[in-house]
Amino acid sequence: MANNYQELVQRWAAELRQHSTEEAENLINWLLEHHLGLRRVDMMHFLEEKDLPNALKQDFEKLKAGEPIQYILGRGPFYGREFLVNEHTLIPRNETEELVHLIIKENPQSGLKILDIGTGTGCIPISLDLEMKSPEVYGIDISEKALELAQKNGELLKSNVSFLKCDILNEMPNVGELDILVSNPPYVPDGEKSEMHRNVLDFEPELALFVPDEDPVLFYRVIAEKGKLLLKPGGKLYFEIHERFGSEVAELLTSLGYQDVKLVRDLNGKERIASAIN
Repeated sequence: MANNYQELVQRWAAELRQHSTEEAENLINWLLEHHLGLRRVDMMHFLEEKDLPNALKQDFEKLKAGEPIQYILGRGPFYGREFLVNEHTLIPRNETEELVHLIIKENPQSGLKILDIGTGTGCIPISLDLEMKSPEVYGIDISEKALELAQKNGELLKSNVSFLKCDILNEMPNVGELDILVSNPPYVPDGEKSEMHRNVLDFEPELALFVPDEDPVLFYRVIAEKGKLLLKPGGKLYFEIHERFGSEVAELLTSLGYQDVKLVRDLNGKERIASAIN
């Protein structure tokens, strides 16, 4: 039985065997802050473990079972804001923050027209809408449940993104000429399922993750082909990509007639972003 905050964090973290000690302690701290409404610095006068709310203990059991904390709490951080997440959307990730940051940095102009394909939580288009100068931003997804959540995020964060249902593999988005087309599409080959952590496989939506082994660049090809029609001359295309398929995506973009094709490494040194000009 733990009688102080740090003891509890250390003991519970030791039960999260699938995480490193530092990672596990961060997750426990996050859970405690959420349930107790206290910051870590305020928790010295901490309740005894026996007095903790049942909801907190239940969520800890979910964490032990491998459920991502963002799904447990129903929200996750992205580019300085909190986004609602649920089982119909991927959890926003650091690599995607880098994609958003690159777009903002490279496009300081005002009034740009932007489309995000496969929008999920809406974290990409909402962040671009709120960080860039008076853009006109759209987000599309095949999942109505994801679009409902994206719309809710837009309302909560006071964003003006327009969200539309569209199956990009079979439909052309009806948005007119674009300055920027961005997508973080499904890109994990089915064959890599066995290599993935259970907390991804068991909880995140397969629709947003996987592509057939025989055609791993399926979404990039379809989006890039449609991008030739959607983007203005000089318009920019940005993709988050699988680190293994950078050269294939670059060759694809070059073969379709895109100019200035670049592969950008993330903070871990992996090729995770592709960009090109129409």
